[in-house]
Amino acid sequence: MHEKILFVDDDENLLNSYKRQLRKQFQLETANGPQRALELTKDNGPFAVIVSDMRMPGMNGIEFLGRVRELYPDSVRMMLTGNADLQTAIDAVNQGCIFRFLNKPCPPEMMVETLQAALAQYRLIHSEKELLEKTLRGSIKVLTEILSLVNPTAFSCTARIKQYVKHMARELQLPDPWQYEIAAMLSQVGCVTLPQLIINKIYRRRDLSYAENKMFKAHPKVAQKLLERIPRLDLVSRMIENQLKPFEEYTGSEHWSQQDRLAAVGSQMLRIAMDYDQLVARAISPHASLNALRKRPGQYNPALLDALETLELDQVEVEIREITVEEMEIGMVTDEHIKSKKGVLLVPLGHEVTYPVLERVRNFHQGRVGIKEPFRVRIPCPDYFD
Repeated sequence: MHEKILFVDDDENLLNSYKRQLRKQFQLETANGPQRALELTKDNGPFAVIVSDMRMPGMNGIEFLGRVRELYPDSVRMMLTGNADLQTAIDAVNQGCIFRFLNKPCPPEMMVETLQAALAQYRLIHSEKELLEKTLRGSIKVLTEILSLVNPTAFSCTARIKQYVKHMARELQLPDPWQYEIAAMLSQVGCVTLPQLIINKIYRRRDLSYAENKMFKAHPKVAQKLLERIPRLDLVSRMIENQLKPFEEYTGSEHWSQQDRLAAVGSQMLRIAMDYDQLVARAISPHASLNALRKRPGQYNPALLDALETLELDQVEVEIREITVEEMEIGMVTDEHIKSKKGVLLVPLGHEVTYPVLERVRNFHQGRVGIKEPFRVRIPCPDYFD
């Protein structure tokens, strides 16, 4: 019963009839016209199934379902009309990608069977999408954890960047937020091709030579080339490719497709998250860090800065504690560099302790080299890095 169905028609009597006939079997809502339906989908959605009339004032059913397809692609779309003809059916299929095309009056038995089939289709779409998201997220988390062991300096910021990006996507109510999270997690993959000297300079905020800067600016393209080979990650790879591009260079957006807009927003979020993280890492307050970004005209999307401002990092309950290796646990965040007794950097400042990180530190601790202890860690609230 949690899978909601929306009926859209300009005939209030007909909508009331649907309620009486179907409310005991389905969770049903109605909208008198397409404009009201778009408001409902925004405020009360998503809907598993949307059934629309064809002829309505202001926007016909084909136009409405086409809009629904763009905004809520997972919703199963159906058309119910008393003025069926071949061209209408063709247009509805091509523009709205409808699941079923029904004629008025539709017998109650047929309507029930069709709605049940539509819900089954929605469950199939939803389960496949959930499987894809969980599989991708899990696989990428393993990949980034391995890379963080190989190059902890380059990957120390990914957990924090993911947090910032996730918050902005939630504030803007962007579709498929998992894609932005994955883009954040993989944003530094191209850095594996950079010499360690360049990575160290960047981490210590030292100036790069012309040749070094050129190599650094190429890392997003390297990542894009690697990721474009993975199915379903084309949008993610486009986000990462343009993560260093300033906001003022995004022009002509009125002619872009929906995918182009989403890719551009993802790139802009990555740029803000990375530069914001660099400022916060210098012990600059979140508020002052955002103000510093706002003072760089043309560099960042103002709407995204506004979205990030609602993340109150300084209000997150975090306990700072000095611990030994034996007390170290998954989920803690380093508050200083963890180094071997010979000075080798094992875990950089601000890095989340994952299972591979914990095992690496324990192995060094038990070996001949040893670990410098105690060291400081932060213990955040449970959903801080969720």
